[in-house]
Amino acid sequence: MKLFSFEHADGVRPGILLEDGRAFDLTLAAARRAPNLAASSLRALIEGGPEALAAVSAIAHDPTGLEDASLDFPGLRLAAPIPRPRKNIFCVGRNYVEHVKEGAQANKIEMKIPQAPQFFTKPPTAVIGPGASVRVARAVTERLDYEVELGVVIGKAGADIAPENAYDHIFGYTIVNDMTGRDLQRLHEQWFKGKGLDTSCPTGPFIVTKDEIPDPRILNLVCRVNGETRQSAQVSMMIFDIPTLIASLSRGMTLEPGDIIATGTPSGVGFAMEPPRFLRQGDIVECEIDSIGTLRNPVETP
Repeated sequence: MKLFSFEHADGVRPGILLEDGRAFDLTLAAARRAPNLAASSLRALIEGGPEALAAVSAIAHDPTGLEDASLDFPGLRLAAPIPRPRKNIFCVGRNYVEHVKEGAQANKIEMKIPQAPQFFTKPPTAVIGPGASVRVARAVTERLDYEVELGVVIGKAGADIAPENAYDHIFGYTIVNDMTGRDLQRLHEQWFKGKGLDTSCPTGPFIVTKDEIPDPRILNLVCRVNGETRQSAQVSMMIFDIPTLIASLSRGMTLEPGDIIATGTPSGVGFAMEPPRFLRQGDIVECEIDSIGTLRNPVETP
Protein backbone atom coordinates (compact mmCIF):
# COMPACT_ATOMS: atom_id res chain seq x y z
CA MET A 1 0.00 0.00 0.00
CA LYS A 2 1.09 3.55 -0.71
CA LEU A 3 0.38 5.73 2.29
CA PHE A 4 0.83 9.48 2.48
CA SER A 5 0.02 12.53 4.59
CA PHE A 6 -1.76 15.57 3.23
CA GLU A 7 -2.71 19.02 4.42
CA HIS A 8 -6.35 19.43 5.41
CA ALA A 9 -8.35 22.28 6.88
CA ASP A 10 -8.35 20.37 10.18
CA GLY A 11 -4.61 19.66 10.07
CA VAL A 12 -2.44 16.99 8.45
CA ARG A 13 -4.28 13.73 7.73
CA PRO A 14 -3.26 10.28 6.47
CA GLY A 15 -4.29 9.02 3.06
CA ILE A 16 -3.93 6.00 0.80
CA LEU A 17 -3.28 5.87 -2.95
CA LEU A 18 -4.65 2.82 -4.73
CA GLU A 19 -3.13 1.21 -7.82
CA ASP A 20 -5.96 2.55 -9.98
CA GLY A 21 -5.14 6.13 -8.98
CA ARG A 22 -7.96 6.60 -6.51
CA ALA A 23 -7.06 8.12 -3.15
CA PHE A 24 -8.90 8.17 0.16
CA ASP A 25 -8.79 10.13 3.39
CA LEU A 26 -8.00 7.43 5.96
CA THR A 27 -9.31 9.47 8.87
CA LEU A 28 -12.76 9.57 7.27
CA ALA A 29 -12.56 6.03 5.90
CA ALA A 30 -11.61 4.61 9.29
CA ALA A 31 -14.48 6.49 10.94
CA ARG A 32 -16.86 4.65 8.58
CA ARG A 33 -15.27 1.20 8.65
CA ALA A 34 -13.23 0.96 11.87
CA PRO A 35 -14.39 3.62 14.35
CA ASN A 36 -12.11 2.29 17.10
CA LEU A 37 -9.03 2.67 14.93
CA ALA A 38 -6.70 5.56 15.77
CA ALA A 39 -6.39 7.17 12.33
CA SER A 40 -5.64 10.79 13.08
CA SER A 41 -2.19 10.50 11.51
CA LEU A 42 0.02 8.08 9.63
CA ARG A 43 2.19 7.80 12.73
CA ALA A 44 -0.86 6.75 14.76
CA LEU A 45 -1.69 4.09 12.18
CA ILE A 46 1.86 2.72 12.31
CA GLU A 47 1.73 2.66 16.10
CA GLY A 48 -1.57 0.77 15.84
CA GLY A 49 0.33 -2.33 14.77
CA PRO A 50 -1.00 -5.30 12.77
CA GLU A 51 -4.64 -4.58 13.63
CA ALA A 52 -4.43 -1.07 12.18
CA LEU A 53 -2.57 -2.31 9.11
CA ALA A 54 -5.23 -4.96 8.52
CA ALA A 55 -7.98 -2.34 8.75
CA VAL A 56 -6.22 -0.12 6.23
CA SER A 57 -5.64 -3.10 3.95
CA ALA A 58 -9.35 -3.90 4.06
CA ILE A 59 -10.15 -0.34 3.00
CA ALA A 60 -7.63 -0.58 0.15
CA HIS A 61 -9.08 -3.84 -1.15
CA ASP A 62 -12.70 -2.71 -0.94
CA PRO A 63 -13.38 1.05 -0.73
CA THR A 64 -17.04 0.57 -1.62
CA GLY A 65 -19.25 3.08 0.14
CA LEU A 66 -16.40 5.44 0.96
CA GLU A 67 -17.16 8.02 -1.72
CA ASP A 68 -17.27 10.82 0.84
CA ALA A 69 -13.68 9.93 1.83
CA SER A 70 -12.46 10.11 -1.78
CA LEU A 71 -9.66 12.58 -2.56
CA ASP A 72 -8.51 14.40 -5.68
CA PHE A 73 -4.92 13.21 -5.34
CA PRO A 74 -3.33 15.52 -7.96
CA GLY A 75 -4.85 18.50 -6.18
CA LEU A 76 -3.54 17.60 -2.73
CA ARG A 77 -0.74 19.37 -0.92
CA LEU A 78 1.34 16.55 0.49
CA ALA A 79 3.22 16.71 3.77
CA ALA A 80 6.05 14.47 4.92
CA PRO A 81 4.54 11.03 5.65
CA ILE A 82 5.47 11.53 9.31
CA PRO A 83 5.61 15.33 9.53
CA ARG A 84 6.95 15.41 13.07
CA PRO A 85 8.74 12.20 14.12
CA ARG A 86 8.84 11.51 17.85
CA LYS A 87 12.60 11.09 17.69
CA ASN A 88 15.50 12.14 15.51
CA ILE A 89 15.89 10.51 12.11
CA PHE A 90 18.58 7.82 12.38
CA CYS A 91 21.11 8.15 9.55
CA VAL A 92 23.98 6.08 8.23
CA GLY A 93 27.16 7.64 6.87
CA ARG A 94 29.51 6.24 4.26
CA ASN A 95 27.50 3.14 3.39
CA TYR A 96 28.31 2.82 -0.33
CA VAL A 97 31.87 1.98 -1.43
CA GLU A 98 31.95 4.46 -4.31
CA HIS A 99 30.74 7.24 -2.02
CA VAL A 100 33.52 6.40 0.45
CA LYS A 101 35.97 6.49 -2.45
CA GLU A 102 34.80 9.84 -3.82
CA GLY A 103 34.87 11.36 -0.34
CA ALA A 104 38.43 10.21 0.23
CA GLN A 105 39.52 11.61 -3.13
CA ALA A 106 37.80 14.96 -2.55
CA ASN A 107 39.30 15.31 0.93
CA LYS A 108 42.69 13.94 -0.19
CA ILE A 109 42.77 11.29 2.50
CA GLU A 110 43.32 7.55 2.49
CA MET A 111 40.27 5.51 1.59
CA LYS A 112 39.13 3.31 4.46
CA ILE A 113 35.98 1.19 4.31
CA PRO A 114 34.00 1.44 7.57
CA GLN A 115 34.22 -1.66 9.74
CA ALA A 116 30.89 -0.90 11.43
CA PRO A 117 27.90 1.30 10.52
CA GLN A 118 28.52 4.98 11.19
CA PHE A 119 25.39 6.49 12.74
CA PHE A 120 24.30 10.10 13.24
CA THR A 121 20.90 11.79 13.46
CA LYS A 122 18.82 14.62 12.04
CA PRO A 123 16.31 16.37 14.36
CA PRO A 124 12.54 16.33 13.72
CA THR A 125 12.72 20.06 12.92
CA ALA A 126 14.69 19.17 9.78
CA VAL A 127 11.80 17.22 8.25
CA ILE A 128 9.80 18.68 5.36
CA GLY A 129 7.56 17.09 2.75
CA PRO A 130 7.32 16.85 -1.04
CA GLY A 131 7.28 20.21 -2.79
CA ALA A 132 8.37 22.13 0.30
CA SER A 133 11.40 24.38 -0.09
CA VAL A 134 14.77 23.48 1.34
CA ARG A 135 15.40 26.92 2.76
CA VAL A 136 18.93 27.41 4.07
CA ALA A 137 20.55 30.84 4.08
CA ARG A 138 23.97 31.21 2.47
CA ALA A 139 25.03 32.95 5.68
CA VAL A 140 24.59 29.53 7.34
CA THR A 141 26.22 27.38 4.66
CA GLU A 142 27.63 28.13 1.22
CA ARG A 143 28.08 24.44 0.42
CA LEU A 144 24.64 22.89 0.50
CA ASP A 145 24.60 19.35 -0.91
CA TYR A 146 22.06 16.58 -1.68
CA GLU A 147 22.00 12.87 -0.76
CA VAL A 148 19.29 10.46 -1.94
CA GLU A 149 18.66 7.64 0.52
CA LEU A 150 16.27 4.77 1.13
CA GLY A 151 14.37 5.34 4.35
CA VAL A 152 13.31 2.35 6.45
CA VAL A 153 10.26 2.92 8.68
CA ILE A 154 10.05 0.82 11.83
CA GLY A 155 6.68 -0.75 12.61
CA LYS A 156 7.39 -3.04 15.56
CA ALA A 157 9.35 -2.01 18.64
CA GLY A 158 12.43 -3.93 19.64
CA ALA A 159 15.94 -3.85 21.03
CA ASP A 160 18.82 -6.24 20.35
CA ILE A 161 17.11 -7.31 17.13
CA ALA A 162 18.81 -10.23 15.41
CA PRO A 163 19.59 -9.69 11.71
CA GLU A 164 17.38 -12.60 10.73
CA ASN A 165 14.44 -10.94 12.49
CA ALA A 166 15.05 -7.41 11.18
CA TYR A 167 12.36 -7.43 8.50
CA ASP A 168 9.75 -8.39 11.12
CA HIS A 169 10.28 -4.92 12.61
CA ILE A 170 9.88 -2.97 9.35
CA PHE A 171 6.61 -1.25 8.48
CA GLY A 172 7.66 0.09 5.10
CA TYR A 173 9.96 2.29 3.05
CA THR A 174 10.20 5.92 2.03
CA ILE A 175 12.66 8.35 0.43
CA VAL A 176 14.95 10.63 2.41
CA ASN A 177 17.08 13.47 1.03
CA ASP A 178 19.89 14.01 3.53
CA MET A 179 20.67 17.66 2.72
CA THR A 180 24.05 18.67 4.10
CA GLY A 181 26.06 21.81 4.74
CA ARG A 182 29.51 20.53 3.82
CA ASP A 183 31.37 23.53 5.21
CA LEU A 184 29.64 23.03 8.56
CA GLN A 185 30.71 19.40 8.56
CA ARG A 186 34.30 20.47 8.10
CA LEU A 187 34.10 23.34 10.60
CA HIS A 188 32.61 21.30 13.45
CA GLU A 189 34.45 18.08 12.57
CA GLN A 190 31.29 15.99 12.94
CA TRP A 191 28.10 15.36 10.97
CA PHE A 192 25.19 16.46 13.16
CA LYS A 193 25.41 20.24 12.78
CA GLY A 194 25.88 20.22 9.00
CA LYS A 195 23.05 17.72 8.53
CA GLY A 196 20.64 18.94 11.20
CA LEU A 197 19.60 22.30 9.74
CA ASP A 198 15.94 23.25 9.49
CA THR A 199 14.35 21.91 6.24
CA SER A 200 17.38 19.68 5.58
CA CYS A 201 15.45 16.39 5.65
CA PRO A 202 12.86 16.13 2.86
CA THR A 203 10.96 12.82 3.12
CA GLY A 204 8.20 11.13 1.13
CA PRO A 205 6.16 11.31 -0.94
CA PHE A 206 4.91 7.95 0.34
CA ILE A 207 5.56 5.21 2.82
CA VAL A 208 5.16 1.98 0.89
CA THR A 209 4.35 -1.00 3.09
CA LYS A 210 6.93 -3.77 3.10
CA ASP A 211 4.59 -6.31 1.46
CA GLU A 212 4.83 -4.21 -1.72
CA ILE A 213 8.64 -4.38 -1.68
CA PRO A 214 9.62 -7.96 -0.80
CA ASP A 215 13.28 -7.41 -1.69
CA PRO A 216 14.48 -3.81 -1.16
CA ARG A 217 17.97 -4.75 -2.35
CA ILE A 218 16.85 -4.53 -5.99
CA LEU A 219 15.55 -0.96 -5.65
CA ASN A 220 17.32 1.67 -7.75
CA LEU A 221 18.07 5.12 -6.34
CA VAL A 222 18.43 8.21 -8.52
CA CYS A 223 19.02 11.87 -7.68
CA ARG A 224 18.61 14.63 -10.26
CA VAL A 225 19.38 18.32 -9.98
CA ASN A 226 17.53 20.47 -12.51
CA GLY A 227 16.91 17.31 -14.55
CA GLU A 228 20.58 16.23 -14.60
CA THR A 229 21.24 12.81 -13.09
CA ARG A 230 23.85 13.11 -10.35
CA GLN A 231 23.42 9.87 -8.38
CA SER A 232 22.38 6.42 -9.57
CA ALA A 233 22.84 3.13 -7.70
CA GLN A 234 21.08 0.07 -6.34
CA VAL A 235 20.37 -0.69 -2.68
CA SER A 236 22.30 -3.96 -3.07
CA MET A 237 25.48 -1.87 -3.31
CA MET A 238 25.30 -0.85 0.35
CA ILE A 239 28.25 -1.88 2.52
CA PHE A 240 25.98 -2.75 5.45
CA ASP A 241 22.60 -4.17 4.43
CA ILE A 242 19.29 -3.37 6.10
CA PRO A 243 19.29 -6.32 8.55
CA THR A 244 22.81 -5.41 9.65
CA LEU A 245 21.87 -1.76 10.15
CA ILE A 246 18.81 -2.62 12.24
CA ALA A 247 20.71 -5.17 14.31
CA SER A 248 23.59 -2.78 14.95
CA LEU A 249 21.44 0.25 15.71
CA SER A 250 19.10 -1.66 18.03
CA ARG A 251 21.90 -3.18 20.09
CA GLY A 252 21.17 -1.88 23.57
CA MET A 253 18.75 0.72 22.15
CA THR A 254 15.02 0.35 21.53
CA LEU A 255 13.64 1.12 18.10
CA GLU A 256 9.98 2.17 18.12
CA PRO A 257 7.11 2.34 15.62
CA GLY A 258 7.49 5.39 13.41
CA ASP A 259 11.28 5.56 13.75
CA ILE A 260 12.99 6.25 10.41
CA ILE A 261 16.41 4.99 9.38
CA ALA A 262 18.09 6.68 6.38
CA THR A 263 20.39 3.99 5.04
CA GLY A 264 23.14 6.00 3.35
CA THR A 265 23.78 7.61 -0.01
CA PRO A 266 25.65 6.47 -3.14
CA SER A 267 28.32 8.36 -5.06
CA GLY A 268 27.64 11.46 -7.14
CA VAL A 269 27.28 14.10 -4.44
CA GLY A 270 28.15 17.68 -5.30
CA PHE A 271 31.14 18.19 -3.02
CA ALA A 272 33.03 15.33 -4.71
CA MET A 273 32.66 16.68 -8.25
CA GLU A 274 35.52 18.41 -10.03
CA PRO A 275 34.95 21.26 -9.53
CA PRO A 276 32.44 20.90 -6.66
CA ARG A 277 28.83 21.74 -7.56
CA PHE A 278 26.75 22.89 -4.62
CA LEU A 279 23.07 23.77 -4.59
CA ARG A 280 21.96 27.31 -5.34
CA GLN A 281 18.82 29.44 -5.35
CA GLY A 282 16.13 27.99 -7.63
CA ASP A 283 17.63 24.51 -8.04
CA ILE A 284 15.19 21.60 -8.13
CA VAL A 285 16.30 18.36 -6.49
CA GLU A 286 14.49 15.14 -7.36
CA CYS A 287 15.12 11.90 -5.47
CA GLU A 288 13.57 8.81 -7.02
CA ILE A 289 13.42 5.21 -5.80
CA ASP A 290 11.72 2.31 -7.58
CA SER A 291 8.26 1.39 -6.26
CA ILE A 292 8.17 4.43 -3.95
CA GLY A 293 8.06 7.47 -6.20
CA THR A 294 9.83 10.80 -6.65
CA LEU A 295 10.56 13.30 -3.92
CA ARG A 296 10.87 16.76 -5.47
CA ASN A 297 11.99 19.89 -3.58
CA PRO A 298 13.06 23.37 -4.68
CA VAL A 299 16.04 25.05 -3.05
CA GLU A 300 16.05 28.54 -1.59
CA THR A 301 19.31 30.11 -0.43
CA PRO A 302 18.35 33.64 0.67
